Amino acid sequence: MAQKLGLVHLSTGDLFRAHIKNQTPLGRKVKGLMDAGQLVPDDVTWQLVAQRIAEDDCAGGYILDGFPRTIRQAELLGEQETLDAVIDIEVDGDVLMHRLCGRRVCVACGAPYHTSHYTGDTCTRCGAALMQRDDDRPETVKSRLAVYEAQTAPLIAYYRERGLLRPVDGAQETENVFAEILRLLGVA
Repeated sequence: MAQKLGLVHLSTGDLFRAHIKNQTPLGRKVKGLMDAGQLVPDDVTWQLVAQRIAEDDCAGGYILDGFPRTIRQAELLGEQETLDAVIDIEVDGDVLMHRLCGRRVCVACGAPYHTSHYTGDTCTRCGAALMQRDDDRPETVKSRLAVYEAQTAPLIAYYRERGLLRPVDGAQETENVFAEILRLLGVA
């Protein structure tokens, strides 16, 4: 999506994982929270996002992925930025469990895999081992879904009231979801 629209893809998960990998103080602080499926505190997450948005490459626009996740984060964002749209990719909980728990990633090059398409344990690109991220383990995914229902689901009404919400059926094939999002954004 970001490539198609010429925008920066800003994923809070990726930003946090980079801090964890580099063993920064922030990374050490949030690792335990993420591994348990908990959200990082709003003020910490907002500081990270605000710093990233302020970088030069975001001046032409960006796609937020995984942010905001709480009403407070949405309020902080709204105080600084004007959003064009909020895409709500709607997917049933059982489908999410299957999708998330089946994810694997190459430890060396980061190539993504899913057990429903590839059952090997080594990367087809570089030959390194594949691993399941701690936050994709079943017990953690269940916790993440419970946290979503309690803290993130209220954002649907929040953004609907502001006329920004664009729901998409996420149970479709990936290319259909992509096409629908482009249509909703008026760039299809």
